[in-house]
Amino acid sequence: MSGSNVWTRSREKLRAFPELFAQCSAEATVYGKCVAATTTGRQELKKDMCAKEFEALKTCFTNAAKKRVK
Repeated sequence: MSGSNVWTRSREKLRAFPELFAQCSAEATVYGKCVAATTTGRQELKKDMCAKEFEALKTCFTNAAKKRVK
């Protein structure tokens, strides 16, 4: 197994990220607002506080990536 091949695939995925992020801007905004709202002041973000919003963002990324491959 070639180590350079792993890095090539990783770079390709990172290059695609801005395009995928742009397709999921609404979901990213909702998730970001949830995180910001739950961490006001000195509050810490706790696991699963924004799970619903995160899952929506994750689903959007997954679907956008699948469309990109086709």
